[in-house]
Amino acid sequence: MSEANRPELPATALETTAERPWPLRLLSAKIDQYVARMAPVWVEGQLVQINRRPGATMVFMTLRDTDTDTSMSVAMFARDFEKVTTPLSDGARVVVHAKPTFWAKRGSLQLQAKQIRSVGLGALLARLEELKAMLAAEGLFAPERKVRLPFLPRRIGLVCGRESKAEHDVVVNARARWPHIAFEIREVAVQGVNAVPEVCAAIEELDADPGVDVIIVARGGGSVEDLLPFSNERMVRVAAACVTPLVSAIGHETDAPLLDLVADYRASTPTDAARRVVPDVAEERRQLSLATRRLRQALDLRLDREVERVAALRARPVLARPYVMIDAQAELLASARSRLRRQLSHRLDLAASEITALRSRVHDLSPATVLERGYAVVRDRHGAVLTDADSAEIGDRFEVILARGRLGVQVTASTSHLQTDDDRPATKGMKAHDR
Repeated sequence: MSEANRPELPATALETTAERPWPLRLLSAKIDQYVARMAPVWVEGQLVQINRRPGATMVFMTLRDTDTDTSMSVAMFARDFEKVTTPLSDGARVVVHAKPTFWAKRGSLQLQAKQIRSVGLGALLARLEELKAMLAAEGLFAPERKVRLPFLPRRIGLVCGRESKAEHDVVVNARARWPHIAFEIREVAVQGVNAVPEVCAAIEELDADPGVDVIIVARGGGSVEDLLPFSNERMVRVAAACVTPLVSAIGHETDAPLLDLVADYRASTPTDAARRVVPDVAEERRQLSLATRRLRQALDLRLDREVERVAALRARPVLARPYVMIDAQAELLASARSRLRRQLSHRLDLAASEITALRSRVHDLSPATVLERGYAVVRDRHGAVLTDADSAEIGDRFEVILARGRLGVQVTASTSHLQTDDDRPATKGMKAHDR
């Protein structure tokens, strides 16, 4: 059909009918014209999927609305992207000054950005840093506060989202390692306004249960805003007050909410939490068998060494003939006993001789021996021995002690000194009376 005979297309969209439609190229051209007339606009959203290739002139990213999950592609010249003063990363909350552009061939709408500014998240992250510093100063993140996880918990308390993949990862991986492990699961909101009160209540409830040996708080990955509840001060303090060992498994390895810092153990993922809390029964059996084998080998080696030592000791002369030393000492003891007896007998003989000599001297010096030679002892009535004749008067009575018997005498005469019978003068007489 020639151009002259072609029917005229409707001028506006309202004029189109089934019989008179617009070609797709015309619709695309109309949309392109309409979008081209739009002025640049400031748009708020969350940056995700930032794609910046080295040497490329353009930086591509996606701006997402967190409430409705609506997203739109954003392109920006690399030179303009480098002028952004705040570092941008996935999950950053920003406002973008851009002009909408429509690609007619693809039929897609894109934003051509000129400026990007961080909004909200930067200030929020700054407040989180202040909170982190305050809690650290209180010692809530101190290593000495952390409690060791039990080797094999009887029951695991799990706080997770409702029918979430995090719950599946923890339960499946834990039971794959130890099939008989038991769980006490609390499904709660893990993002939004109800996340903090529900997670805190679940932690406190499980902590009060004496049958729960360890608590896992698990959530899959998400944006920074999605994970903000796990940096809430109330939740951090509830976790710090938890007596039961607590494991934080929030997001992915790169995510670091404050709950990770106060928890007794920080797992990079929910799967890692299951592997850390529950031992692998197959691996434990293998390690037990290996340890048993090593212990048996060590005992056998020790026994062999001890047998060799005992054999070497038994081969020594002192053990081969154990009585040799005893016999030698017995001979020395017998010789010493003989010498001792001889010396004792000699000393006893000397003592006996000394006693005999002393007895003889005592006998010789005894007054009884003197009396046996004819002497006598004269005592007055008071018992005093008379040694001087002048001490006696005529008529005094005395007692004369002889070797055998006693005499009572009365003085009849006395002399003052000894005289012989030839020159003896007349003396006082003494009359004896036998008593």
